[in-house]
Amino acid sequence: MAADLQAKGLPRAAARRLIPPFTEEHDDLRAGIRRFVATELRPHAEAWEAARWFPNDVFTRMAELGYLGLKYPEAYGGEGGDYVADAVLTEELGRCGSGGLAAGIGAHIGIATPPVYKFGTEDQKQRYLVPAIRGEKIAALAITEPDAGSDVAGIRTRARRVDGGFVVNGSKMFITNGVRADYYVTAVKTTEEGGHRGISFLIIDRGEGVTASPIEKLGWHASDTALIAFDDVAVPEENLLGEEHQGFYLIMANFQWERLLMALGAVAGMEAAFEQTLAFAKERRAFGKPIGSHQAIRHALAEIALTIEAGRDLTYHALRLFVAGQDAVQEVTMAKLATQRAAFDVMDSCLQIHGGAGYMEEYGIERAARDARLGPIGGGTDEVMREILGKTLGL
Repeated sequence: MAADLQAKGLPRAAARRLIPPFTEEHDDLRAGIRRFVATELRPHAEAWEAARWFPNDVFTRMAELGYLGLKYPEAYGGEGGDYVADAVLTEELGRCGSGGLAAGIGAHIGIATPPVYKFGTEDQKQRYLVPAIRGEKIAALAITEPDAGSDVAGIRTRARRVDGGFVVNGSKMFITNGVRADYYVTAVKTTEEGGHRGISFLIIDRGEGVTASPIEKLGWHASDTALIAFDDVAVPEENLLGEEHQGFYLIMANFQWERLLMALGAVAGMEAAFEQTLAFAKERRAFGKPIGSHQAIRHALAEIALTIEAGRDLTYHALRLFVAGQDAVQEVTMAKLATQRAAFDVMDSCLQIHGGAGYMEEYGIERAARDARLGPIGGGTDEVMREILGKTLGL
């Protein structure tokens, strides 16, 4: 089996992925995505990072290959696959050399379009999901605000009811794909009080009254991150996503998949950095021998390997429960919490092993370290994850 996988261009470690929920079909998909990443994404990563942008043609190409609709039904232009197929895509995007590129793609297919599929009307699916799968429209999820991040119930953006729909005023912060998005799946207050029973979701088209301002950041340079301002934006009634005032529960449902994707991406990113660092340690010589043969480096690499495998096992366990439809809040929370800080620590160790070379842009390790720093913040901070985990323990 391992030999068959290596013949597909996959490393020996991939053989361990042939455990539930992964199948031979998923590994065939993995081989194809890995070739696409290696030939059509990674060679451009450095240039796109420098440009602070990757072209929308990436979405078009991925749509042609069927990668934007892996988990969606064929009736909407998807491939009729499952969430495990999307998990494979997320893992392989972790090898593209740019956290921003992976984040931009992931924001579109992983967190912005699922609510439309899960909670949208047939009309909404035809107007928004179908073109998103075709790569014709780019989606962004707009929840976070300048004064409301992990405290989702504290959002202030207000949707006031008028004849035929809503008028929206407010702002959203740190929105991935915010500059390029054609539409925003947006959390808004639909009561004066807001809170858990006063939040709704609206699909807001890019248009009059919507302003997107790019934000510079530490990492994820290839992705566009924006401050979105809504100034008397008219939204028709038919763009209410799900039931009015039930948006908080929609957000919570979407969070589980987002956090699981972050765990999968973190493990994949750690593995890519580890493979590069291991090769470097075997080639780079100091004091007359490869640096990897020195105990300090050898032990550091051993610890990294252990961290990756532990994170992978925990994440795959959460994935199995999630795709089986079981309550996986505790396991997903554990996976997200365990892998995000670990990824940053692993990248820092890899940079240290590279020495001065690791601090230079040429090797890409410094970029991986910068990109990994967002993990303990995005999708719910480490502090919030610990609080959720504590509550699942009955505390």
